[in-house]
Amino acid sequence: MAFSGIQFKMHQKIMNKLAKAGAIGEEKAVTIEEAELDSKELRWLTYFAGGFLSRIKKTKDQRYYI
Repeated sequence: MAFSGIQFKMHQKIMNKLAKAGAIGEEKAVTIEEAELDSKELRWLTYFAGGFLSRIKKTKDQRYYI
């Protein structure tokens, strides 16, 4: 997946917050509140999460992990 500048920055910011929240793997997935994502990051999260090659994954119960 190729990113432009803003996409890359937001992707890294979201991944860093998920890692800081401990969301490493499906069993440790966190909610958006636990990851402390703001509204701008949340809009980007829906773009990044769940894609076939995406590093950010979404569970069926609306939790996220890397």
